[in-house]
Amino acid sequence: MTHPFLDLAPLTAARFASIEDRVARLLRTEQDVVIMQGEALLPLEGAIRGTAGPGTTALNVITGPYGQTFGDWLRDCGATVIDLAVPFHTAVTAGQIRDAFAEHPEIDFVSLVHAEAATGNTNPVAEIGEVIREHGALFYLDAVASVGAEPVLPDAWGVDLCVIGAQKAMGGPAGVSAVSVSERAWARMAANPRAPRRSYLSLLDWKERWVDGGRKALLHAPAQLEMLALEACVERIEAVGLDAVMARHASAAAATRAGAVALGGGGEGAGVGGGGGLEPYVYEAADAAPVATTLRTPSGVDASELVARALESDPALPLAAGGGSLAKEMIRVNHYGPDATPDAVRACLSALGAALADKGLTVDVAGALRAAEDAGHSIRD
Repeated sequence: MTHPFLDLAPLTAARFASIEDRVARLLRTEQDVVIMQGEALLPLEGAIRGTAGPGTTALNVITGPYGQTFGDWLRDCGATVIDLAVPFHTAVTAGQIRDAFAEHPEIDFVSLVHAEAATGNTNPVAEIGEVIREHGALFYLDAVASVGAEPVLPDAWGVDLCVIGAQKAMGGPAGVSAVSVSERAWARMAANPRAPRRSYLSLLDWKERWVDGGRKALLHAPAQLEMLALEACVERIEAVGLDAVMARHASAAAATRAGAVALGGGGEGAGVGGGGGLEPYVYEAADAAPVATTLRTPSGVDASELVARALESDPALPLAAGGGSLAKEMIRVNHYGPDATPDAVRACLSALGAALADKGLTVDVAGALRAAEDAGHSIRD
């Protein structure tokens, strides 16, 4: 038997390079872009292990679970790590970064997550990048959740290592990812005796054998189906326009936030027996990520149970309970990629409203849908 997904001609080096070029244009970067043959954890870890070592003093910003992971990797590399943790319901500020440099002028590496889909916050990277540039530190950014939902501009922001994945707002595959690498970052890796070599984690192998070789011969057999899916994903974004894709996400986020608050017929935060309103987990709208909206359940309502009840009506809804200790209080509405639409937002609000009503809470689903429509229109218009 033949199959269109299996019986394909091998992916050529030229085709691979052309996909890298399209990703670079998406990021508006002149830096080298390397597409890694695995989920985004591959370049996220590879970039840290390539540039950090015993002589590194790293400022690791923690606004969610991925920041915690980066700190673990940095310590494992032998780096001295200064953690800057802020509450997960807010964002870090450029002022806090500046204060950290004032207290620890030896900082030469900064790791930051742009948007945390797990907690629903986003950080002001442009302002933070200015502070980091003033001090000359290497800037490592996880933009996996933010790319496609909000601007990601490595060159304009002074980002030295910008890691992206296609599986969220870009609406693409999870099996490949990419990292843009500045000349400063390549030099840091070349000078690092602990940088991975002859390893799947090695960015230097890609630099020496692929980039410096004129991108003529691939290091190994590429993940063909995932690469073609990434090409199709970027092609779709190019056809629609990146600004239009980001606007869809902003509209979905505004609609979800407004609709969730309006869901409570008896008043926000009234608890069991009263209003069924869902409070935004991220307090300030300016700190909320457009890729996903996190919500706090009313007092006495278990988030994981509520989500399970809501998913009974439609298991395909982009709803999830928070991870770990947040599973009892946080709901995530993952309105990204193909779910960044008014229909997906309405379906989520209706299902959550029905689940809250089953708990005996007063809800106003019609009011929530009106509020969502108004808020979404305000962004689209």
